[in-house]
Amino acid sequence: MKCVLTSFALLCHGAAMLSAAEGKPRPNILFAIADDWGAHASAYGTPWIQTPNFDRVAREGLLFNRVYTPNAKCAPSRACILTGRNSWQLKEAANHICYFPAEFKGWGEALAGHGWFVGHTLKGWGPGVALDASGKPRLMTGVAFNKRKATPPTPEISNNDYAANFTDFLDAAPDGKPWCFWYGSIEPHRGYEFGSGVAKGGKKLSDIDHVPECWPDNDTVRNDMLDYAFEAEHFDRHLGRMLEELERRGLLDNTLVIVTADHGMPFPRSKGNAGVMANHVPFAAMWKAGITRPGRVIDDHVSFIDLAPTFIELAGIAWSDTGMAESPGHSLTDIFYSSKSGQVNPARDHVLVGKERTDIGRPHDWGYPIRGIIRDGEVLVENFEPTRWPAGNPETGYLDCDGGATKTFILEAHRKDPSDPYWAACFGLRPDLEFYDTRKDPDSVKNLASDPAQEERMTQLRQQLHEELKAQGDPRMFGQGAVFDQYEHSSKANAGFYEKFLRGEKMNTNWVNPTDFEKPPAP
Repeated sequence: MKCVLTSFALLCHGAAMLSAAEGKPRPNILFAIADDWGAHASAYGTPWIQTPNFDRVAREGLLFNRVYTPNAKCAPSRACILTGRNSWQLKEAANHICYFPAEFKGWGEALAGHGWFVGHTLKGWGPGVALDASGKPRLMTGVAFNKRKATPPTPEISNNDYAANFTDFLDAAPDGKPWCFWYGSIEPHRGYEFGSGVAKGGKKLSDIDHVPECWPDNDTVRNDMLDYAFEAEHFDRHLGRMLEELERRGLLDNTLVIVTADHGMPFPRSKGNAGVMANHVPFAAMWKAGITRPGRVIDDHVSFIDLAPTFIELAGIAWSDTGMAESPGHSLTDIFYSSKSGQVNPARDHVLVGKERTDIGRPHDWGYPIRGIIRDGEVLVENFEPTRWPAGNPETGYLDCDGGATKTFILEAHRKDPSDPYWAACFGLRPDLEFYDTRKDPDSVKNLASDPAQEERMTQLRQQLHEELKAQGDPRMFGQGAVFDQYEHSSKANAGFYEKFLRGEKMNTNWVNPTDFEKPPAP
């Protein structure tokens, strides 16, 4: 793998030398990824969610405080994980519900090509279409193991028995062959059974210590948050069963277990946006035979593009032999093999984030292009098309925000009172620049972009952002950003959605509530 930044060139060389010198064994890999789970876990001190198995991974391994996806939507986030490239480097795969470009290979395919047994349960990369040169579906995360079913605690939770399917995978794994398993739950993706967190999870509305300032603090929103927590706990319970199975087989010590989520929670201003609430994810890593001084808490900024280099290095495969495109990411082994807590490597001081077309419902299939940088407790976001609706057009139901109790409450409150501030924060038009100091404003609701005192700092961050994006070949930095809007949807039925919907054609909008639609604009 070629390292892009000078400061990281030494880091990569040092990590490789350390790995060879210490003679670390090649681990198996269990990659556990929840769907739409923000950085809420009892290990982080969140009182309204209990995640004992995530907490165990953190306690017996490493707990990361600052891990971010480059793109806060399912398919583009997972494309970054698999390829080690930012979404603006992935052509069609920058978008949601896309055709995955054949030229970009992922680590699941690379490991399989080097003799690994690779499998997954339920959600791997997607939604979208990934075909090989012969037109056959690509095994982006290996062979599927989905036969085992179980009665879920609510009708909205999958009946996939994730842990039992992992047991089937282990039974099928050839002796003496390294393996990698992708545990892809679809929880806590919406929908939710309203009130299940209280009725079935034994939670209380008073458990919630903080409602983000961009939402009203009321029983509806608190119930919605607890229902989300209940589904995240379902993911955690299956993780616990997987850890027990590994322990029973004597495989846990030399298995790298990474637990995370693809992006933030499916609530307004989170999933499908750009910033801390949208891009910040939970992250813990355990590898008893490899990680030095477990129990450390890590403050380094880590991006999902660092995962592919990590897995490929630990597999003992040269990047040049993977068939994968160059990655600007950097292996996490410098952190694994260190004995430090807090900030381990000074070079890991920021991450880049952004988005393109993350859902349908705007005229001409347009997306909402954003680029941003998160550094030193500050967030700079650049909105390239501020005249577009960030959460999707009102008349098509704000389709870039999943339907749920919080969304519907805010929309209905706005209809009663157009000056309602929560609608403006979550669904209103945004300026071309946003700048937040999350040390003083953790929910990023006070935009400081118009403050003259912040101009110098914003200029510095914007310059760094643009320089790195140019080095990575981002088309938006070269006046070619429109290409992202021109890429095809892999769902033909959704192509031209906005125009079809306004013509009165029946369209699938089952991921939002019927009352979320506003009146169409006057002709």
